[in-house]
Amino acid sequence: MCPVGACGILNSERSYQKMIPDSGKPQMRRPVLCTRCCFFVCLMTVFIVAPLTANDKKTEPTNAAEAAAKKAEQAAAINKKFADWKATLSPEQQAWETVLEENLGGFYLPIYKKQKVAGQVTAWDFVDDDPKLPRVLLIGDSVSRGYTQAARKALKGKANVHRAPANCGPTATGLKKLDVWLGDGNWDVIHFNFGIHDRRTPAADYEQRLNEIVKRLKKTGATVVWASSTPIPADWKEGPEMKTKLEEKNAIAAKVMQANGVEIDDLYTFILPHLSETQNSKDVHFNSKGYNMLGQQVAKHLAGTLEKRDQK
Repeated sequence: MCPVGACGILNSERSYQKMIPDSGKPQMRRPVLCTRCCFFVCLMTVFIVAPLTANDKKTEPTNAAEAAAKKAEQAAAINKKFADWKATLSPEQQAWETVLEENLGGFYLPIYKKQKVAGQVTAWDFVDDDPKLPRVLLIGDSVSRGYTQAARKALKGKANVHRAPANCGPTATGLKKLDVWLGDGNWDVIHFNFGIHDRRTPAADYEQRLNEIVKRLKKTGATVVWASSTPIPADWKEGPEMKTKLEEKNAIAAKVMQANGVEIDDLYTFILPHLSETQNSKDVHFNSKGYNMLGQQVAKHLAGTLEKRDQK
């Protein structure tokens, strides 16, 4: 049996053929070929397009409310899987996961949960310390987070490399959250940075806050290492003046560190010649090659710091 409309089209084709004189001219049959194409398209529409449309309706939201509901449903499923996974962990790791849930915030926490449910390794993973190795803490923003895993890998077997449970942001946040980030354990080395998120902070405030942070970090008894802030490109979305403002912050930080006897891991100078191949276009963040290079540099500096510490 013909599908709906197909017989009508076929009969029309036959009627049209009867009306064409048998002149032997090939061009007179072009309308017939066109009609056959229409017939084929109609068949495709009936048997293929219609079922695809029906399937789409089952999976795609039709309005904002449905989209929000679907997103909430997906988030709830991930939260359930994460909670189930967390329940299988040791008390120490469960405590760490709770700290992350309280501090990662609305942007990073959903990403982290999704990664853990998928079995992925992250910069914020729990570190099961080897008691024979020194403990190192990395404090910093998303750039620091980006190079954490590379530094951790490079120092495997040499140090327990931890990361603060947050994107640490500006110095103002640092003053509020340092106690949370430091936790209850003892640290041998603390490698820290504040800069990109302080690009708009008044110079005097930045200097004062950095001084306070350095004093608090030194009270831990750890060797404190300052990481200079990596460059802001002149064509960044916030304008070329941000590049200058960051360079000013690096100069202020260098003065503060010198006054307080703090080592400097000059990541700015290290990565500057490689920006064209490592930094994302018009962005402060880096590609995988850039983060790997930064992590290797951090690990190299920390290895030297630990060696000097052992010699004391």
